[in-house]
Amino acid sequence: MIPAAFEYLRAHTADEAFAFLQQHGAEARVLAGGQSLIPAMRFRLARPAVLVDINSLNDLSYIRVDAKSLAIGAIARDADVERAPWIADRRWSLIHDASRVVADPVVRQMGTVVGSLCHNDPAGDWTAVALAARAAVVVRGKSGNRQVGIDDFLVDSFTTATGEGEMALGVVFPMPDDRTAGSYQKMERKVGDFATAAAAVQVSMNDDGTIRSAGVALSAAGPCAVRVDAAERLLAGQKPGEELIRAASDAAWHRSAPQADLRGSVDYKKHLAGVLVARGLRQALARLGVQA
Repeated sequence: MIPAAFEYLRAHTADEAFAFLQQHGAEARVLAGGQSLIPAMRFRLARPAVLVDINSLNDLSYIRVDAKSLAIGAIARDADVERAPWIADRRWSLIHDASRVVADPVVRQMGTVVGSLCHNDPAGDWTAVALAARAAVVVRGKSGNRQVGIDDFLVDSFTTATGEGEMALGVVFPMPDDRTAGSYQKMERKVGDFATAAAAVQVSMNDDGTIRSAGVALSAAGPCAVRVDAAERLLAGQKPGEELIRAASDAAWHRSAPQADLRGSVDYKKHLAGVLVARGLRQALARLGVQA
C-alpha cells in the first residue's frame, strides 16, 4: 500500500520546524527516523496531512553526558547510542542492554530514542527504559521549553503529553551514581519483532548492602509501558535475596495487563513479565557485585 496524500515540509532550524507545527496544528506530524511513522502511513494507520522533516536539524543530534545527566537529542539515532563510548560504564547498563535489542541493526541506523518515546508503542523498548530510569522529555511549546516527567509524558497507546503544535526536542536521563546498575530483559520471537514481554530494571545500593531505590517497568504489558510501583516499594530499603526478588516478580505479574495475540496468551505474557523482572534484578545486582 501507499500513504494517503500529504504535504512535505523540510525544516532547516528548530524555529522553522516549530513554526510549521504551529501553523498546521493537529494535521502535522514530525518526521525524524520514520521507522514507525512511515510504515503506519503506508498502511494508512496514520494519515497526517503534513509531514515536518527535522532530519536537517543537526543541533538536535546530540548525545551529551555530564555530571548530572545524559541528554539525547530528537534526531540522535539508536545506533549512535549503541556505539557511544560512555555506554560501557556500568551505570548506564540499562541503556546499554536496550540499545542492542531495539528492533534490528538496520532500523537502529535511522530510528531515534526520542521518536520511539513520542510514538509510544505499547511494545516499545525505550518507554520502559525511560520509566525505570526516571527520565524526562524536553518539549517545546508556545511558552518555551519544559521538561515533562516520563510518567506524565506517556498518556496512552500512541499518545503522549506533547500537545498540538508542540515538538519533543530531547530526553534527559538522570546521572546514576557508581552504586547503580540496570538490566533490560526482552523476549521476542525473532530479531526485529515486537516484544512478547520486556522488563527494564535499575537498582541503586546503599553502603550497608540495602537497596536505596529501584526502577521497575514493563513493556508489552498494557496500553503503554507501565511502572511496577509495588515492586519499587518492596525493594527500597531491603537487603537483596531470592524471597525479595520473588515478591518483586509477583508484583510485576499482578501489574501486567497484556493483550492476547499471536505471540502468546494473557497468562503466558503475565508469567513472562514476572520472570523477566526477576532476571533483570539478578543481573543488575550481579553487575554491582551483590549476591541475591
